[in-house]
This record gives sequence, structure tokens and C-alpha cells, in this order.
Amino acid sequence: MIALSLKEIAEAVSGKLVGNAETMVTGSVETDSRLCRNGSIFVAKPGEITDGHLFVPNAIANGAVVAIVERELPDDISQIVVEDSVIALGRLASYVVGKVRALGKLKVIAVTGSNGKTTTKNMLREILSQFGNTVAPQESYNNEVGAPYSMLRIAEDTEFLVLEYGADGLGSISYLVEICRPDIAIELKVGMAHAGEFGGIEITEKIKAELVTDLFSDDVALLNTDDYRVAGMAQKTKAKVITFGTAADADYRASNVGLTISGTNFLFSTPEGFSSEVNLRILGEHHVYNALASLSVAGVLGLDLTKSIQAIEAMTLAERWRMQLGTAASGLTVINDAYNASPDSMKAALVTLAELGKQSGKRTVAVLGEMAELGEFSAQEHDAIGRLVVRLNISQLVVVGQGAKLIHMAAGLEGSWDGESKFFEEISQALEYLRGMLKGDEILLVKSSKSANLRFLGDDLLEAKN
Repeated sequence: MIALSLKEIAEAVSGKLVGNAETMVTGSVETDSRLCRNGSIFVAKPGEITDGHLFVPNAIANGAVVAIVERELPDDISQIVVEDSVIALGRLASYVVGKVRALGKLKVIAVTGSNGKTTTKNMLREILSQFGNTVAPQESYNNEVGAPYSMLRIAEDTEFLVLEYGADGLGSISYLVEICRPDIAIELKVGMAHAGEFGGIEITEKIKAELVTDLFSDDVALLNTDDYRVAGMAQKTKAKVITFGTAADADYRASNVGLTISGTNFLFSTPEGFSSEVNLRILGEHHVYNALASLSVAGVLGLDLTKSIQAIEAMTLAERWRMQLGTAASGLTVINDAYNASPDSMKAALVTLAELGKQSGKRTVAVLGEMAELGEFSAQEHDAIGRLVVRLNISQLVVVGQGAKLIHMAAGLEGSWDGESKFFEEISQALEYLRGMLKGDEILLVKSSKSANLRFLGDDLLEAKN
């Protein structure tokens, strides 16, 4: 973070300062006391399990020069007392971004969507870092705490700030836009992720649209024209609208999309007539949209597109446990995509598995767990996935966990299977079965929401004992 005095910080967050107003903060802003170093700010955030105020002494011992707190502590501790520490974190982030923006170099790019945010963010980091000092979150820090935390990583020489804006109910993205309005806003997709939590896909659409509704006329809204819900957001923004997709009228377009075990490829073309093959080393045709969105940003910013393409072609991984490809000593190919799961991403992963099976002639195995946060839509969406597995002619289905049992049941109803679908309550049971069943010449997909913990099963299958 940029250097600020305690007086300046207290004014920025509308807090009461207890301490030396002239003391300078020269380190990072942290919500975890263990990460504090000399010159840090510690934000004492109340949590569901514990209270950050309990760790203020540890933060100070680690080098923090001040703590932002919601209740006054002994006056020998340098502190700024606020009503709400999370709101204070957002106010501080907004102030810092404003100061750096005033220097005239900073461009802010924010991305939202039901799927693909983290991969797109990572692609943008790879591209933009070729052209200037770039800050982007290392993980999916995209909520009211994570997004400001990422914003506060910028310095005076930062040229590009890449942010994920996640949805946490109506007004949640608007709040993040209020803290930091992006110069370029990317809308990837409106899907069923969180639909149960929000009350339906229509509410999800309304929340996602918050990213573009408050943009200014000199901002840019990058919209996926292949998603009609996203395309409709063009009517809800004052910003300049630029589209990407596979449709013939998309400004930035992908065509001739292909998939192999080595990755995903497509022909990229721009409104200016630039055209080039893009050969991603990342599996899954759905990643074409993430790449398109990232390259569209490069185009809007006037960056060298050939160099931008080379940057994402060099990526071997979208993110840990996201379509992560591995090969066991036995020869088994594992696609571990068990960090997140929604109906859309589950279908995309299964289609990829089926296509790779056709190309290679190998048996295909889908190990599936629960898709979380679907609420009242959970039964129908899990049922649909089970039937899709049969229709895609996947060789073997293994379903793990009570929350995913409907996938197994639907597969049995859809096809006349005899042992092609197995259900296990526990991961250990599924792992034992798989180790006994697999011969080493299969392509296996592991897919579930993070809460199902199947990503660790995917790691275990790559061990030598396989």
C-alpha cells in the first residue's frame, strides 16, 4: 500500500484515532494478524468463529503500527476506532485507489460472472504484467473483504489493477463498484451458481448487472454476446459497450474452436482486422470465453495482441483444481476440476471429458460430488447432470456424498446401466473402489463444489499407489 499517516487514514475511514497522528503506515493492510509485518495495519474484523480484536496484541507484536477496531482497546495500543471495520476497510481501499488514480496511470479492470472469474483474472494478470506493474488477487478474493484487500495492494507505480467482483446478494456488487468503479467491466456469464441462495437466475442476473449500471460514459462494458442475459445488459449501462463471443457480430470473436488433450484452440479476430490462432494449454472449450474477455481488454487498452496471446498461451494451469490435468504413474489421466461446481461448469467439464474420450478412444470416468448453493433448484439440477452423463456416453460414473446422490439415481433412470454408476457415501470408499477398478488407460474427471472435498480425491488418484 502507499504510505499514509495515521491522521490521514483515520480521516479516510471516519474513525477516532488513539495514537500519534504523524506515525506513518508503510506496510500492508491485513485481516490476519499472522501476516502483519513492520509498518502494517491490522483490521480487527469480527468473524463467525472468532473475533479479530483478540489478535490485536499479536498483530502489534508482528510489527503492525495501528489496528482498526470496533471497540476501544487500552490506550497504549495505537488504534483507529470505527463503527464497522469491514466498511472502514472499504473506505480505506476507496481512498487509496483514488489517490493512485489521480496520478494518471492506473487502469482498473473488474470481472464478474457465474463462472470463469478467477481464470479470467489470472489470464489478465499474465497479459497485463507484460506491459506494466499489475496487481491482481492471488486467490478468489472477491467479496466485501477480499476485493478491498486486493485494492490495497496497489502502489504509486501500479498501472493495472485487476479485480474479481463476486455476488453476495442484491447490492453486493454495487457496493464494490462504489468503492472502486472499474474503467473496464467484464460480464462473463449469468448462470445457476448461487441461484438457490439468491432466489432464482433472474435475481442473479440483476445482481451481476450491478457491475455495469453505475459506469460512466467513458468507461467500457465488455459483454459476452453469446449469453442473452449478459447481452441485455447493454441497455442498462451508460458505458461504451464492446462485445466478445463466438457470434458473427461479436466485436472480439472466437471461431474454429477445437479441443484436444493438449488444450483448447481457436481463431481470434478483432474489429480492427487483427486475426491469430490462439492455442491454450488449458482444457475446456468454456475457457475460450475467459481468453476472449482477457484479450478484449488488451485490445481496448491498445496493447500488443501478439504479445498478449503469447502470455496466455504460456499458462499451463487456470488455477489449482480448475481443469487441472495430471497423469498418474499407471498412465491414468486425471482432470481435477473440483474447486467449484455449478450446473453450467459441470456440464462444460462433462462435455470436455466426453470429447477427449472420443478423440482418444479411452474409457471415460466421471467422479462427481454435490453442486452446492442451489437451494430449491438442487434436485432438478443434480437430476439433469445424471441424465447428461448417460447421454454423453460416459463409460463410468462414480457419485460421492449424500448431497449428490440424485446424480446417481437419475443416471440409472436415464439409461439401462448395469454397474456403470456407483454411489458412495464417503470419499474413502470411492477412492478404494476407484483404485481397484482403474486400469490406467482411462481419462477421469473429478468435479464437485469445494465443500465436497473431492479435489483431494483427485490428488490421491495421481499418487504412485495407483
